[in-house]
Amino acid sequence: MNREPTPARFSLNQETIRQWSLPELVRGCTEAGVGAVGLWREPVRKFGVRQTAKLIAGAGLRVSSLCRGGFFTAADPVGRTAALEDNRRAVEEAAELGADVLVLVSGGLPAGDRDLIAARDRIVDVLGELTPWAAAHGVRLGIEALHPMFAADRCVVSTLGQALDLAERFPAERVGVVVDAYHLWWDERLPAQLGRAGAGGRIVSVQVADWVTPLPEGVLMGRGQLGDGCIDLRGLRELTDEAGYHGPIEVEIFRPGLWAREGSEVLREVIERYRRHVA
Repeated sequence: MNREPTPARFSLNQETIRQWSLPELVRGCTEAGVGAVGLWREPVRKFGVRQTAKLIAGAGLRVSSLCRGGFFTAADPVGRTAALEDNRRAVEEAAELGADVLVLVSGGLPAGDRDLIAARDRIVDVLGELTPWAAAHGVRLGIEALHPMFAADRCVVSTLGQALDLAERFPAERVGVVVDAYHLWWDERLPAQLGRAGAGGRIVSVQVADWVTPLPEGVLMGRGQLGDGCIDLRGLRELTDEAGYHGPIEVEIFRPGLWAREGSEVLREVIERYRRHVA
C-alpha cells in the first residue's frame, strides 16, 4: 500500500519531537516526506550552526523559522545592550540557516515593573536598531504575540493587534507577525486582525497546536496534540489563507507525553492529525 503524501505546507517544529537529535530530525523528516522544519537556537548552537546548515541543505529541507530572538523589555542599559547583541547573533544564525523568519518573543515585565506601555515602547526602540541589521543579513523578523497569561514573565505583546501595532512601524518586507493558534484562538478580534495583517503583507509564519484543559501546572508545556482540544484549527488556517498567507504551517507542540514516545511514531500521528484537523 502506498503511503499518502505528507501535505505540502506541513512543517515540523523541532520542539514537537524534542527527543530527536538534529540528525534524527533530518532523517525522520526526510523519510516521512516532510519538506520544512522549524528550529530552535539552543539545540542548533549545541550541534553547531554551520553543521546544522549543511545537514539541512544536504537533505533538501527548508527552515520555516528559527526560534527565538526577542526579550527586549529590559529597562536598564546593560540589559538592553545584552538583548540587542544576542538578537544580532540570532539574526546571523537565521541567515546562515536560510530561515524564512526569526521569531521574536518580546519579553515580559522586568522585576518590580508594572508599566506594560513602557515595556512595549522599549521593544520599538530595540527593533529600531535590530531591523537594519536583519535587513543587511536578508532575515525577516516575526513578532509573536503570546497568550495574556504570559504577559508578566515572557511577552507583553498579547494580541495580534498589539503585534501589528509594533510591526507596522517598520517596512513590511522586514518585520511581520507570527500567527500562533495556541496563543491567539480566544480573541474575537482575530479575524479582523488577520485581515489587517494580510492586507499589509505582514503574516510571516503560522503555527498550530491545540488548547487542552485542564492546563498543566507548567502551562508552557500545555500545548495539545492537534484535535485534542477546543481550537478550530482548520478555520484559523482558512482565515490565514484568505489573508494571503500560503507558506509553511508549523506544528509546534510542547507536550511531555509526546517527548516520552518514539519519535517516528509521534511524527506519523502528528501528520495524520494535521491532515484531519488543519489541511
